[in-house]
Amino acid sequence: VLHPVNNSYTVFIFSGFQGVREHRRFLFIPFFILFVLIIFCNSAIIYLIKSAPSLHSPMYFLIAAIAAIDMTVPVTFVPKMLFNFLCDWNEISLLGCLIQMYFVHFVASFESAILLIMAIDRYVAICNPLRYNDYINSSSFLIAFIAAVLRSFILIFLIVLMAGSLSYCLSNVIEHCYCEHMALVSLACGNTSKNNIMGLVAMCLLIGFDLLFILISYIKIFSVVVKSACGVERQKAIHTCSTHLIVILMTYLSAFCSLIAYRVKHSISSDVHILIGVLYLLLPCCCNPIIYGLRTKEIRDQIMKKISNMGS
Repeated sequence: VLHPVNNSYTVFIFSGFQGVREHRRFLFIPFFILFVLIIFCNSAIIYLIKSAPSLHSPMYFLIAAIAAIDMTVPVTFVPKMLFNFLCDWNEISLLGCLIQMYFVHFVASFESAILLIMAIDRYVAICNPLRYNDYINSSSFLIAFIAAVLRSFILIFLIVLMAGSLSYCLSNVIEHCYCEHMALVSLACGNTSKNNIMGLVAMCLLIGFDLLFILISYIKIFSVVVKSACGVERQKAIHTCSTHLIVILMTYLSAFCSLIAYRVKHSISSDVHILIGVLYLLLPCCCNPIIYGLRTKEIRDQIMKKISNMGS
């Protein structure tokens, strides 16, 4: 469908997993199971933290915040993707594409902000415990939340606004399962260097900034732990921080793999590139609640308590 004035496509078609086009309906099953697992596991984490007074502390509220984000991210694009697989409803308007792009990137960007706040929480708790209540409280959380909202809103809005101002005359076929920024921009005619630069700036300010300060925080944390803590306290601190580091590694490694896949997309098959682009968003959402459920003793105890109550 062409716009009569500027000859720009206004309707786009998703063409994800063309290599298995005849069997695309079977893709509904694994992705539906993954979607249900994500919703269930993250809902369970939120419920456990909300229902257990012993878990009403800043660290567990941050875990609940990550669970809420991990539950929201797939909601922004997976239902549409599942219908695409099952019913071949592959069309989306330019406006709908931009709206989906905004919410996918806006919600996903909060993951990085929460991980940074969690690193700061652990840093204060271990390196300056006497001032913990002064620094980590509802006021500081509110300020951090507002700052994260404003940062994501401004950067993602600019990215989407710039993408919406382009003319799309090369093709209306998006080689993906959702409206990923570069997948759409690559279809534009004319110069898209400003869009590429803005995407890079946003990545540096959203991911690069957070990752830098997370690394600094944990380097200082482990330095203090190794020097001052001993015995059980040292083991507990290392176990708690290592759990967070596993989640951080999972999140940023997934993003890094997606970035590398985009840069070398001509060297790998389109289906593999798309799969990496989808799992980059879904895999951390599925693994994070499992990691916290298995490695956090207080949450694990609450899970066993709920199971035993159900049995009795």
